[in-house]
This record gives sequence, structure tokens and C-alpha cells, in this order.
Amino acid sequence: MTTLLPAAPGSPAARPAADVLDVSGTPSVPLTRLVRVELRKMRDTRSGKWLLITVAAVAVLVMAGLFIWGDQDDRTFMTLLGIAFVPLAFALPVLGILLICSEWGQRTALVTFTLTPHRGRVLTAKVVAALLFALGAIVVAAIPAAILAAVGGAHAPWDDVTVAVLARVLLAFVLGVVWGLAFGAALLNSALAIVAYFLVPTLLSLVGGIWTGAQDALVWFDLNQSSSVLFDSGPVTGAEWAHMATGFLVWVVLPGVLGTWRILRSEVK
Repeated sequence: MTTLLPAAPGSPAARPAADVLDVSGTPSVPLTRLVRVELRKMRDTRSGKWLLITVAAVAVLVMAGLFIWGDQDDRTFMTLLGIAFVPLAFALPVLGILLICSEWGQRTALVTFTLTPHRGRVLTAKVVAALLFALGAIVVAAIPAAILAAVGGAHAPWDDVTVAVLARVLLAFVLGVVWGLAFGAALLNSALAIVAYFLVPTLLSLVGGIWTGAQDALVWFDLNQSSSVLFDSGPVTGAEWAHMATGFLVWVVLPGVLGTWRILRSEVK
């Protein structure tokens, strides 16, 4: 649009102003597009792509190993899915950490937050993308587990498969992802966050093994140990849910709140 500048004193007429670009009515970037961008970031890099391929291959191989060398009665769906969770439990939090720290580790935060100045929307897109990857990991693990259970010859391969058990398995996958996201957001350094994620449960286990009198107290803070009951076929007691809730508050909520504050308020250089 073109406007007229007021005439200067002594000037015979007003002069036209330069064209002004008005972007106030430009719609914001849809959240779905931001999620697609974050999903692409997780697989575009060579390290991310090979990490996904390696983890999927290892998950299938450990299930095949149980199928070949394990007992016939162990070839149940839940047993196969549980053993596939072991490599996935290492990979999914690492993927979450790499995703949340990518803007700072690769120094792209300035570009990202310039193109999308609402940092909260970018952070939300990263969380949604990580959760979608967790759902994809369950599918990757569940399909070969179901096939091997169907042909494994176990006496009752589907007895423990209920909606409640599958919901707990989904919760275990999601818990690992958000734990990695929280550590990554709090530290904003992928190497440091990965070390911290694996070091904290190891230290708690060592303390519990050396100081046996503290085991009853440490179970309230050892989220890795308390969440292991999610793969049990039996019901989870109220005390076990309380242990998980306390560990979730300490190791996910608190660093997640700190990390969110850092991402939203820290200066981008």
C-alpha cells in the first residue's frame, strides 16, 4: 500500500512513502505442518536414519533369537513384545533427546524460531512427533511379535493380551520418550542429556544394591525400576502406581518444566 508523508515545512506538496509490506494478516504455520517437519528431522540425518534402522533390526533379531533358542511356551505375544522393548527402551529416549536438542546442537534455533516465532508451537510439535514415533515403534515391535506368536506353537500365546495390558505397554513406551524429552529440554545438550538419562537409573540401582536398607525408599525415585511392572501380566497395585507417579514427577515433570522455561525464555544466539 502507498501512503502520503506529511509535507515538510516549506515543501510545496506531500511526497509518496515507500511501499510497506503488511504481514499482520498472514496465517500462522499449522501445527500439523510443524509436526511433519519435526518427523522429517528425525530421519533426515544420517545418524537418525541409521539409528532407526539399527533399532528396528535389533528388535526383530532379539525376537527371532527367542523364537529359535527359547522354550516353546515362551513364544507368547507378550513375552516377545517384552523382549523387543529392551532395545527400544534405549533408542526411543535417545531419539527424543536428539529431537529436542537438535536446534541447539546444530545451531538452527535462530532460523527455526524466526520462521516460527511462537516457540511453544515448535516445542509442542516436537513432543507430538516424538509420541508418534513411540506409536510407530509399538507397531514395529507388535507385528513381528504377533507373527512369531501365531506360528510359535505355544500353548496359550494370546492369554495375557488384554486391553489393560496393551495400554500399560503403550504407557511404558510413551514414558521412555517423555523422559528423554524432559532431560533434553532441561539440558539442551544432546550428549550431556543422553549421559544423564542412562547414568541416573544406574546410580540409583548401584545405591540400592550397596545400601539394601534404602531399597524401600529408592523405589519411590527409581522410575526405571517402578515402571518395569507395566510389562507384567498381573494387575498393578496402588502402591506401584504411586511409585511410578513419584518417579514421573521427579524425573519427567520437574526437568520438563525447567526445560520448557529455558526454551521459551532463553536467548537464542
